[in-house]
Amino acid sequence: MTHIKPLRPSLRERKRYVVFEVISRSGVRDVKAIGKAIRAAFLEFAGRIGGAAASLHVMDKEFNEEKQRGIIRINHCFVDHLRASTTFIRKIGRTKVILKSVGVSGILKKARKRYFT
Repeated sequence: MTHIKPLRPSLRERKRYVVFEVISRSGVRDVKAIGKAIRAAFLEFAGRIGGAAASLHVMDKEFNEEKQRGIIRINHCFVDHLRASTTFIRKIGRTKVILKSVGVSGILKKARKRYFT
């Protein structure tokens, strides 16, 4: 049995957690549709290579329907790309929306504490 060594901290990917808010007349309930729209806008903006390098992940379980806020995990180099690409999202499904970046954190627990309470 071979043992795979874990990556050293200097080789690990540095992540950032971007908290976003969906602004619309009627709230958006479908988290999967929000994730699809964000990924599509990011791929259109950054391209396939940028999309692969960014390792973008919309965290479905972190979406708060009441506040219409959610969290996206992304590589630290692509935070500005993500913020720029979300400005191009105008509709999710049939609902007109604006996606607003609320804040960025390096730690998930801190992102929850600062932007969801």
